[in-house]
Amino acid sequence: MTRRILCFGDSLTWGWIATPEGAPSTRYPYSERWTGVMAARLGSDYDIIEEGLNARTTSIDDPVDPRLNGSAYLPTALASHLPLDLVIIMLGTNDAKSFYRRTPYEIALGMSKLVGQVLASAGGLGTIYPAPKALVVAPPPLAPLTNPWFQGMFEGGHDKTAELARHYSALASFMKVAFFDAASVVATDAVDGIHFSTKNNLDLGSALADQVAEIFSRDGE
Repeated sequence: MTRRILCFGDSLTWGWIATPEGAPSTRYPYSERWTGVMAARLGSDYDIIEEGLNARTTSIDDPVDPRLNGSAYLPTALASHLPLDLVIIMLGTNDAKSFYRRTPYEIALGMSKLVGQVLASAGGLGTIYPAPKALVVAPPPLAPLTNPWFQGMFEGGHDKTAELARHYSALASFMKVAFFDAASVVATDAVDGIHFSTKNNLDLGSALADQVAEIFSRDGE
């Protein structure tokens, strides 16, 4: 039996390679992205589906780009990729941008909307498939930012992102879903203070592979 896992996230999931200039950039090869590392660790009994989009938020509209509201797209992604056994959601960094004016709790509230969409996705578009499990992943806090444009974009963002794990943990407990704090194994080590280095991807992918195996073994599946 092959398990299907949807990884829903932003540029940390897409695989953005940080540059001192900030942008534009390219992405890490699949084998070096945390999703690919996780897939290699889990083996052929798992299908890993990537749904990473640069600058994606949990549930708030971007004033410039209408594609970025995660909650506006997740129901479509869920229906498109059924059947699913697990959805891993790692979002929140972009919600900490200065112009969104969101508190850490409001960012967690956006995450709760996404979790609710996952748990309510049973029988999508005329199918008999049950809703998948959910794993909420708190992204690591922002590091000091080197690019002046990013400094303005994420002003106050470090303090907000440093609080996400606490709120996400409470949310996951309240909604009875799994939780993992990415900061327990990685930091935003790339040169821009926002994204992952190659080692970050390796460490996170390995840790999440262990989390996935534990989630399914916990229920004797």
